[in-house]
Amino acid sequence: MARARKRAARRTRTSRRAQPARRPPAPPRHRAAGPSDAERRLLALARELEGLGADALPRALRALAAAYAPDGELAAAVHLAWLAARADKTATLALAWAREQLRLGLQGVIEATPPSARGVLGLPAETLAWLLLAACESLAHEPPSAAADRLRLLLQLTSRVAPSP
Repeated sequence: MARARKRAARRTRTSRRAQPARRPPAPPRHRAAGPSDAERRLLALARELEGLGADALPRALRALAAAYAPDGELAAAVHLAWLAARADKTATLALAWAREQLRLGLQGVIEATPPSARGVLGLPAETLAWLLLAACESLAHEPPSAAADRLRLLLQLTSRVAPSP
């Protein structure tokens, strides 16, 4: 019985000890208020594509190729923004949304172009917009001397005339 009293006394002593002070929860981190430079550039290019009007696919491709040229500022801004946003889900989603707006702007240009003038691929407008945007984005990784040839190929693929073998 003496042991039981000692255990009970020991339990009450340990429960009376001061508990370590708990820190209040950290406030949630919020992203900077404004969009990144890459987002602004992507959205400006999307607005530019929307303003091109009907049958403007060649002009839209030239605008995209110029924006994503190997020495272009958009390609560098997007690359830096993706690296900076790797740990920030909100920034990643904002950048992806801006890119999607650009793809939708290109899709609008394609849809405004008659199907007979969309080239020999015969793809749906959303697929062709995705493919052309990816091709233009890849121009940033090409040597500057090859970018003109790649653009010429894209223009041939989206023209009424079949590309020569």
